[in-house]
Amino acid sequence: MLQPPRRATAHGPGDGTATIHAPAEPLRARRRVALLPWILALAWLAATAWMRPLALPDEGRYVGVAWEMLRSGQWAVPTLDGMPFFHKPPLFYWVTAASMAVFGPGVLAARAASLLGALIAAMSVAFLVRRWQGERASRRVQLVLLTTPLFFGGAQFANLDMLVAGCISAAIVLAAHALLCLERGRPGRGALAGAFVFAALGMLAKGLIGGVLPALVIIAWALATRRARSLRWLAWPPGLFIFTAIAAPWFVLMQSRYPSFFEYFFVHQHLERFAGSGFNNPQAAWFYLPVLALTTLPWFMWAGHAARELRRARAAQRDVQWLMAAWLAVVVIFFSLPQSKLVGYIFPALPPLAVLLASGATSRLARSAREQSLWRLWAGASALVCVGVLLAVQAHPHNSFVPLRDAVRARWTPGDRVLMLDGFAYDAPMLLRLTEPVWVVDRWSDPAIALHDDSRKEFHDAALFAAPDQRAHLVEPAGALAAVCAAGVTWVIGKPDSPTRYPWLDRLETVAATTERRVWRWDASAGGAAASLCR
Repeated sequence: MLQPPRRATAHGPGDGTATIHAPAEPLRARRRVALLPWILALAWLAATAWMRPLALPDEGRYVGVAWEMLRSGQWAVPTLDGMPFFHKPPLFYWVTAASMAVFGPGVLAARAASLLGALIAAMSVAFLVRRWQGERASRRVQLVLLTTPLFFGGAQFANLDMLVAGCISAAIVLAAHALLCLERGRPGRGALAGAFVFAALGMLAKGLIGGVLPALVIIAWALATRRARSLRWLAWPPGLFIFTAIAAPWFVLMQSRYPSFFEYFFVHQHLERFAGSGFNNPQAAWFYLPVLALTTLPWFMWAGHAARELRRARAAQRDVQWLMAAWLAVVVIFFSLPQSKLVGYIFPALPPLAVLLASGATSRLARSAREQSLWRLWAGASALVCVGVLLAVQAHPHNSFVPLRDAVRARWTPGDRVLMLDGFAYDAPMLLRLTEPVWVVDRWSDPAIALHDDSRKEFHDAALFAAPDQRAHLVEPAGALAAVCAAGVTWVIGKPDSPTRYPWLDRLETVAATTERRVWRWDASAGGAAASLCR
């Protein structure tokens, strides 16, 4: 039965309020309508996430750790090949392992954490723009962000960067919204509490930047807009309690179990990585400027109009626009300071850049009588770029174990062991559903391992926290043959040229091979030419 219209007071964009007449629709129906755009957004972001294998080493490494967490049932300590792995905190592994527990260990489930992070980032910035600039501006920001190639690709790449970007975005948005409300005498403590929650989750996602970056952005924005007095809310005691209650327990637990954890995690993995050299992918200070320009095309073409619009923004919009400018500047400057620079680090800059670019596009396209058609045309072109880039990446999988998986699984029996030579196939344990650590052969006694930021150093660092029986799976080259002979059936994964370093491989059965990897099988009970190897 229809009910008479009810009066509702809603805050309009800017400082004023507006009294509106809204039909009393069922609450459930209104929620479905509100959720529909975000269901479609998630479907769009996941559109090609299932089509390509995990990229190595990054996706294989992080998903592999989550797989170990799921199959071992040990959710507190992340492990790499059975050894404690403390390069990063556990939130990504928790989300990924939970996703694989529900949906199975497939590539789409493996990328759930990044999809979740992207959705949180998009919803956060859309909420702020809708609340303070209006529904129309919010829809256009969503369109720009969701069809930005770097954002689209990052949502489908299984590592920690998009998840922490989502947490950072939500923390900034909720903190800014809370401050704007509290300045106007409106309720804002709930949003402020939410900001502390997401800052804590950001710390669990990737460490200190989860709390540091939102604080730096809010401080820069407050100083730039002459609202320094509002910064006292960043020291709000209930918020600090919430942050500590969520973020601290895991770190305290790890320190209690591993006494050198704090030094390794906060000093080596944070301070030394930020200030030192010798880590992966060193780049010039200006690296992220062309990265942002190229990976946000064609939307970046409105950057000049966005800068002009920022200068002449109306009072009702100025607070949000200057927040976005401060947010973008702080993130770019912060990640430009270290020598080590990876493209994914800059993901937290994409939501504010999308707001600014949407503003620039609006100021220019509004002059045309075909404004709506031009928006659709521009969004369609951006979407084609997104899909085209992902399909191009899919066409060139690198070092994936997928082509070899079926040949191994067809002859796999319980109790078989795996030994890896010349590098670690990060995706193999999940693809083969391994339940035990593999044997990894390398020169683990080489003192140069600690000087290079690569996969060997990851195992070297994990071994620092491992028990002797866990470290036993790291085998020197001289002990590789003995490791093969110690089991009934051993699968050896190496490279096509591995027999030049391990001549005994030529006497084993080759099961499958690609141009990048090769798999051999040794069965102690089979006899034949290989049997004499172990006598």
